[in-house]
Amino acid sequence: MMFTKEELISSTGAKVLKDNGSEKTFEISTDTRTITDKAIYLPLKGENFDGEKFIDSENIFAYFTTSNVATDRATFVLQVEDTKKAYLEIARYYREKINPITIAITGSAGKTTTKELVYSVVSQKYKTRKTFSNHNNEIGFCQTILGMEKDTEALIIEAGMRGLGEIELISKHLKPDYAIITNCGSAHIGRLGSLDNIAIAKCEITSGLNENGTFIALDQNITKKHLKFKGEKIFYSLQDVNILNKAPSYTKFEYKNNIYELNVEGEYNVENSLSAIELGFKLGLTTQQIKNGLKSYHPIEKRWEAQQICEFKFINDSYNANPESMKASVKTFIELYKNPVVILGNMGELGENEIEYHKEVGRYLSGLSKNVKYITVGSLAEEIAKELKIKGIDVKCFNSNIETARYIVENLDESNTIFLKASRAMKFEDIIENVKKRDI
Repeated sequence: MMFTKEELISSTGAKVLKDNGSEKTFEISTDTRTITDKAIYLPLKGENFDGEKFIDSENIFAYFTTSNVATDRATFVLQVEDTKKAYLEIARYYREKINPITIAITGSAGKTTTKELVYSVVSQKYKTRKTFSNHNNEIGFCQTILGMEKDTEALIIEAGMRGLGEIELISKHLKPDYAIITNCGSAHIGRLGSLDNIAIAKCEITSGLNENGTFIALDQNITKKHLKFKGEKIFYSLQDVNILNKAPSYTKFEYKNNIYELNVEGEYNVENSLSAIELGFKLGLTTQQIKNGLKSYHPIEKRWEAQQICEFKFINDSYNANPESMKASVKTFIELYKNPVVILGNMGELGENEIEYHKEVGRYLSGLSKNVKYITVGSLAEEIAKELKIKGIDVKCFNSNIETARYIVENLDESNTIFLKASRAMKFEDIIENVKKRDI
């Protein structure tokens, strides 16, 4: 997207420090390594970097700055108080200019999967742009919007957060027509301190929600307790679902007198799909279009990703983990696969009660099928193992991924299916890479 000088100035309130009149329009670049002569550099700042340090680079001729000095080689320089704020304001301006249907999605678990499900449905009728992967902070928000083509009809934004106020910032700049909360659970409780604070943070998604828009969410009391939006609200629940068939990579279910199919396992994926169904009907899609959209969905990397490595079958669900998602995904896995091996790692960001949260998972899993081989990796995951061992369940505990990979190679075979679940910091993809090497 190209912006005129006037658009950049008016959208950000910038002061012109220098203008030699050469270029008339610019695209936005935040990376000096890939900048072109048609771009204006917008230097971002973070805890460990300062983009303004690169303004003196030889290929930078047009740029934003927070200083009041322009370089000699510069042709066009705009001064702003805060470069990230300017980025958000440019994104808001472009969103309003294109004016697509806007959908904001957040939640403690399942928000990326829900975003992909919603995209699969909405794109059956509308030309749709979505957040790439899990690039769900303010920077990813801006990148997603500025990547819209001029004929984009629907925009889906995933909103993540590390603390209070971050989702609100995205919502107010997006001004969504529809807002979805997948659930409010214990993810990030280490940062926010309580489930109530988590619900408050998630409900910030409605801060910029159009008063004539629609809020869609899992039916949870804690969400309703902190929800301030006064407009239309739709709450969905698995209690309204009839599961008709469950198999590896397949689920068939009935919801509100219609039958749908998913090419993935798990009741939690059915739950995630309900928001896409409700939104689809609000956007005027036919029942068949919604059915086609759901059936076209496939998991993205490290989210229930089936892999055949040598003779071993893996289900890699190790992109992230919290107590709710770990319990739900393990339950689904052991229901669907023969000779299951479950490898669990530490869950992060659970705060001062992290040991108890891990024990809680262990107690829950100990009440499921006993015909499961469990492996844990890490000191916190060992707390899960302790609870399983109390019930006489087979568990092996390791401190590293390479030890775990060695155990797989030496003790398991093609009859097993191996499930991986842990927080991203555990880097469980290393287990798979080490199994590939064999000689470990």
